[in-house]
Amino acid sequence: MRSPQKFHFADTGCTISFMAKRSALVDLAINDRRKGKPIFEWLYDELRSAILDGRLKRGVRLPSTRELAVRYCVARGTVVTVFEQLHAEGYLEGKVGAGTFVNTMLPEDLINVKAKSAWMRRPELDAPVKARIELSRYGERLGAPPPGMVQPARAFRPLEPALDEFPIGLWAQIIARRMRRASRTLLADNDSRGYRPLREAVASYLGVARGVRCEPDQVVIVSGIQHGLDLTARLMLDPGDRVLVEDPCHPIVVAMLKALGATIVPVPVDSHGINIVAAQRESARARLIYVTPAHQFPLGVTMSAERRLALLAVARRTGAVIFEDDYNSEYRYRGRPIPALQGLNGGDSAVVFAGSFSKVLLPSLRLGYLVVPAELVNKFAAARFVSDRHSSIIDQAAMCDFINQGHFGRHIRRMRELYASRLSVLRDLVREQLHGVLDLEETEAGLHTVGWLGTSLSAEAAAREAVAHKLELFPISRFALKSATREGLLMGFAGIDTKEIRRGVDRLAVVLDHSSSRAKRQSQ
Repeated sequence: MRSPQKFHFADTGCTISFMAKRSALVDLAINDRRKGKPIFEWLYDELRSAILDGRLKRGVRLPSTRELAVRYCVARGTVVTVFEQLHAEGYLEGKVGAGTFVNTMLPEDLINVKAKSAWMRRPELDAPVKARIELSRYGERLGAPPPGMVQPARAFRPLEPALDEFPIGLWAQIIARRMRRASRTLLADNDSRGYRPLREAVASYLGVARGVRCEPDQVVIVSGIQHGLDLTARLMLDPGDRVLVEDPCHPIVVAMLKALGATIVPVPVDSHGINIVAAQRESARARLIYVTPAHQFPLGVTMSAERRLALLAVARRTGAVIFEDDYNSEYRYRGRPIPALQGLNGGDSAVVFAGSFSKVLLPSLRLGYLVVPAELVNKFAAARFVSDRHSSIIDQAAMCDFINQGHFGRHIRRMRELYASRLSVLRDLVREQLHGVLDLEETEAGLHTVGWLGTSLSAEAAAREAVAHKLELFPISRFALKSATREGLLMGFAGIDTKEIRRGVDRLAVVLDHSSSRAKRQSQ
C-alpha cells in the first residue's frame, strides 16, 4: 500500500497529505509566504518551484482543488485559478475520472534542448544524420538582409528623414484619441485594400499634389513602396518574364525581382531620365517597367515630360505595366512638381502608382499606398488578402486623421524648408572647401544628392577611407547594373543638422585629400 505524501504550509500550520500515483513518500518543504505577496502568486510560485526542482515528481497525482483549499484554509477559487494557470503553461495535466497530475513533459524540457532528459531519449526522436533543409528556388535566390541603421544619423547617410523633427507628441495624441474612441468596426477585420477613410484622403491628396486621377476604390494601402512592388511583381510576372529597370537602380528592387525569377533588363538613365530609345528597343515581351520619374534613384534626375509621354506610349503598345515609384516627390526645392505619369492623358491604365508615408514621416511607420488600374483592383485586393491581410487599422486611422486635420501638409512644408536650407549649407561648404575635387549635382528634390569626383579619384577608395572618419558614403557604381558610371558618391543631407554637415565636409576633405595622395603615389 502506498504511503501518503505530506505538504506542510508553514504560515498557516496546515499539513496536506495525499497519495502519490507512482512515487514513494515525498517530503515537500513549502517556504513561508512573503510579506505582502498575494496568496495566488505565492501558491503558484511554490507549486511551480516544487515541480521544477523535483519535490513534486513527474506523473504524481495532486489532491483535488476542494481538498487543497480546505486543508490550506483558502478559497477554492484561488486554488482552481492556480491549477488552471499551471495547466495552461504545461506543468499539470488533467485526466478524466482520475484527477490532476504533474505533467511528464514540462515546458522547460522543450526550451533546454541541450540538456536532454530521460523522456527525450527515445529511438523515434533520434536520427543517424540530420537531413538538409531544402529551400525553394525563391529562397535560394534570396541574399542576406542588409544590417539595420541603429546608431544616430551621421554625415552623409542617405534615405533618412529628420527623425528628431517629427511631431511625435502630436502623433501620440492622435493614436490615443483613436484608441479611446475605437468602434467595433475599427477593431474588427477590415477591407484588404485598407481603411476606407484613409483611401479617400490619399486619393484627394494625390489629386491635388501629384495630379493623380483615381477613385478611392483604386487605392490600396500597403506597408511601403517595396511591399507594393512585391505585390505588383507577383501579379504581373512569371519566372523568366522580362522587367525593364533604370540603370543605375536601387539594389532592393533588383534583389526582389531576381528572387522572383524575373529577367532584369537594365535601361540607361541620363540627365532627362530613362533612355527612351533603349527602352523602346528592349520593350519587346517586357511585362513590367520600373521607373522613378519624379526623382530618379540614385542620380536624382527628373524625367522630362516628353519622355514620360513616350514611355506611356511604349507601355500601351507592348501591354507592359509601368510601376511608377514616386520616390520623394513631396520634397521638391525648385519649381512645381511635374505631374505623375499616372495622371497624364486622364489617368493612364498602364500605370501602377506607388508612394510612401514612411520616407516622408518615419521609416518605422511602414505605411504606403498604390493606385492601381480599375480593372486590376480585385486582383490587388486578393493578393493583399492572401499575403498579410492588411496593415494595422489603428495606424491607418491615425494617418487618416494626420492628413485630414492638416498636420501632414504642414509637416511637409516645414520639412521642405528645413531640407532646402541643409542642402544649401552643404552646397556652400563643398564649393568653399572642395572646389575642383567634388562637384554636387544640381539636385531639385529628395533627401540626397550626388557628389561627382575629380578624374583622379576613386569613389570606392573614398568610401572605404570614409569609414575610418565616421562618414557614410556610397559609390554610385554600386547601384549600376550594366552601364558605366562616373566616379560619384551618394550623399544624404536631410537627416543630419547643419553642425554635422559642417563636420562631415571637414572630414570629407581629409578623406579626399588622402585618396588623392594615394592615387598620385600609385601612378608614379
